[in-house]
Amino acid sequence: MEPIRETLKRVVNAPAFSERYSEMRKEVLAHPGVQKFLENHSEEIDAPTIDRGLGKLYEYIDQSHDCNKCPSLDACINHLKGFEPNLVLERGTIGISYTKCRLKEAHDNKRHASSLIHSMYMPKEVMQATLSGFDLDDSRMAAFRAVGDFLDQATGPDNLPEKGLYLYGQFGIGKSYLLSAVANELAEINVKSVLVFVPEFMREMKQAIGDQTLQEKVDYVKKADVLMLDDIGAEAMSSWTRDEVLGTILHYRMSEKLPTFMSSNFSYSELEYHLTYSQRGEKEDLKAARIMERIRALTTPVKLDGRNRRN
Repeated sequence: MEPIRETLKRVVNAPAFSERYSEMRKEVLAHPGVQKFLENHSEEIDAPTIDRGLGKLYEYIDQSHDCNKCPSLDACINHLKGFEPNLVLERGTIGISYTKCRLKEAHDNKRHASSLIHSMYMPKEVMQATLSGFDLDDSRMAAFRAVGDFLDQATGPDNLPEKGLYLYGQFGIGKSYLLSAVANELAEINVKSVLVFVPEFMREMKQAIGDQTLQEKVDYVKKADVLMLDDIGAEAMSSWTRDEVLGTILHYRMSEKLPTFMSSNFSYSELEYHLTYSQRGEKEDLKAARIMERIRALTTPVKLDGRNRRN
């Protein structure tokens, strides 16, 4: 039997192998990324080093760089999906290190941003809202500018305006959409938001008394970095939900100066009238006024007009 060393020697010295090797070497050395690497390390790399590292150099050129061969992250062709190769010189040997590609970075950033938005009973399609997708005309410019002013002042979790917005107007004109768009913008600067659909939340609070989770849920909402209460006034408010749930949340946020957004079909005065009468028909002016005092302290009213986009 022929010794393995002799076999390898015979194969390597064969004309066909030698020709393929030369072609591969030529292809590798012609690659712009390889040329730049060799130029940067010209004083440290000689011909024998290149020959020993030819396999790594070929591994490098065979992959995608700056996602130029990958139409998407799922279709990434690289050895490590979502990571692109970088040539390195370690102890006189050519090697490869891998770093996240831009598609992977964008994917991870989007996932991280999504994790910063907690939705309670909000429609899934609304949660995908963006400011660029907001249908803009003259009647909606005031709301759009007010949102822009808030976002301009918000530079991170530790630097947020104290006052949010109270967006009010008719059904289906995009109030919930705009709240979600703001939450998504805030997530881009690492700010956490909690979006709450108020009618369903109040129903949940009544059930939470029985399973002893009421305090936990109220605390979670009231301590949110940014709280967005959607469709306030649409619920049949009892004295208890108004005073013990909504009142507690608003009082805490007013005391701690935490930014709060709200949307409603009612103006301030209309909401105060709504809050004045409990489910039992009792008129409670003072308690309604106390809630409205907190809402006025937490928000700036902005009317949103436009056509009903649900039709």
